[in-house]
Amino acid sequence: MSLTDREAAERVARVDALLDSVDSLPDPGLTVEALQALLDLYGEALARILAIGGDALGPALAEDELVAYLLLLHGLHPLDVSVRVERAVSRVRSRLGGSAVESVTVADGVARVRLRRGRGGCGAATAPSALLEEAIRNAAPELDRVEIDELGPPPVLITLDALRRPDAWAS
Repeated sequence: MSLTDREAAERVARVDALLDSVDSLPDPGLTVEALQALLDLYGEALARILAIGGDALGPALAEDELVAYLLLLHGLHPLDVSVRVERAVSRVRSRLGGSAVESVTVADGVARVRLRRGRGGCGAATAPSALLEEAIRNAAPELDRVEIDELGPPPVLITLDALRRPDAWAS
């Protein structure tokens, strides 16, 4: 079986929804225990695959979104949380609609992003902070919080030369 990235994402969403409904079962304890045993077994198998593959295999596998999700789920992702956050921010930069990320830090379970809002206009993202937060949470679900400090757009600078031009005041 080979799923497309979209099909895999849909499957992950379906599994998450099913897991959320386990608590409503008549005896969820046995189901949770069975699922945990299965996850532990798969986690051990992934850890062995990574050990057999050597240092280069982990980062190569983490390039695949679905495999990266499984590595995160089992605490085996080869990239540090700050690297994953930086990469997530880089992937969405072009979709921020003129807003610019000025800094990104990760410490003590919190990702902090400083975002300079753009002036809007054609193609502006409606909620760049929401886009950033979603990308960061997907890349690093182990974070406790994502804090985005939004700053206003940079001031408009009008030079004296522009004010002195005779055609600057023409209507």
